Amino acid sequence: MRIAVFTDTFTPQVNGVARTLARLVEALRSRGGDATVITVRDAAGNKDDQHIVRWPAIPFWAYPELRIASPRIAEARRVLQRLQPDLVHAATPFGVGLAARAAARAEGIPLVSSFHTDFAAYLRYYRLQALSGVAWPYLRWFHNGGRRTFVPTSTGADELRQRGFSGVRVWGRGVDCERFSPRFRSLALRRALGVRDQDTLFVSVGRLAPEKGIDTILEAARSLHLNTSSRIRLALVGDGPAAGRYRASAPPGTLFAGRLLGEALSEFYASADGFVFASTTDTFGNVLLEAMASGLPVIAPNEGRTLEVANAGNALVVPTRDARALAAAMQRVAGNVALRAALRGRSLASAAQRDWARIWDALFVEYAEAVGRARPAPQERRAIG
Repeated sequence: MRIAVFTDTFTPQVNGVARTLARLVEALRSRGGDATVITVRDAAGNKDDQHIVRWPAIPFWAYPELRIASPRIAEARRVLQRLQPDLVHAATPFGVGLAARAAARAEGIPLVSSFHTDFAAYLRYYRLQALSGVAWPYLRWFHNGGRRTFVPTSTGADELRQRGFSGVRVWGRGVDCERFSPRFRSLALRRALGVRDQDTLFVSVGRLAPEKGIDTILEAARSLHLNTSSRIRLALVGDGPAAGRYRASAPPGTLFAGRLLGEALSEFYASADGFVFASTTDTFGNVLLEAMASGLPVIAPNEGRTLEVANAGNALVVPTRDARALAAAMQRVAGNVALRAALRGRSLASAAQRDWARIWDALFVEYAEAVGRARPAPQERRAIG
């Protein structure tokens, strides 16, 4: 099967969508298929290669880390005519995704899309509430143009169906338990961070942005009066548009590790003693599975989509945006060795059940069913005017 993946974010950008799509391409190729990615050039000006076509893009004013391109429909059609893919997958609803939607329909190629980010929920964090009235109608129009809309959780699927989305299917997420594992724990790293043996180190991993709930985590840390002499320590891993503000408002002793990749990230996870997550906008939360695979007790909000990953069976669940409850849960984990051990075991067991191979099996069955519907033969497709 040949797939053309159109996305406004891809590696080397560092975010959950880019990483998931990179895994998708790798999985397809490992099974004998082929994938070409059409995406944007990042700030470094990455060039095209055999399997990646990059379009010029500019930073989005409200979120400079996100680069946007104009919907180059004619160019997208030329790409599809050259590649002759069996399926087009539009992963984002912006310029590149819009071009995919229009070009696939014009060329008579089956189209699917995926709902990775709750952009409607992001609006209030970036002073774009004026768009709230058109966000869901636009997203519904975009996704209903294809044969499938993939979403990471059953809760998310139900939400989209209630909003009038059609062809909704669950495309779950897995975790690589070789890459994320307790075996990466490093006492040397803890000492380098100034964390003592008797300390409990909590870590949060993700983009330092308002929609990620970092304000709630820092408020909890302040209420605990955390500092360099405290028995509870907090580390934030990641970067983002609000990094400067969080550094300025964090209590003394908060560790900011910046953006970590590869084994450095694996080591940081495994060297912590607990994981805190406060986002209510994530459609899944890949970092939850990474933390669980690393053997960390998880504290997460009582939010529908998150509860499919972290719930009362394998984590401590606290009310959403409740810093006081989050602080109490952190104290509970720090002060109870038996609880930490129990949560550690539940985390590892939950991660072990999230096997990527089964997830790809299910997704590629959906791909095959989408492709199986009749489509015009190449000579029947309309040429570009």
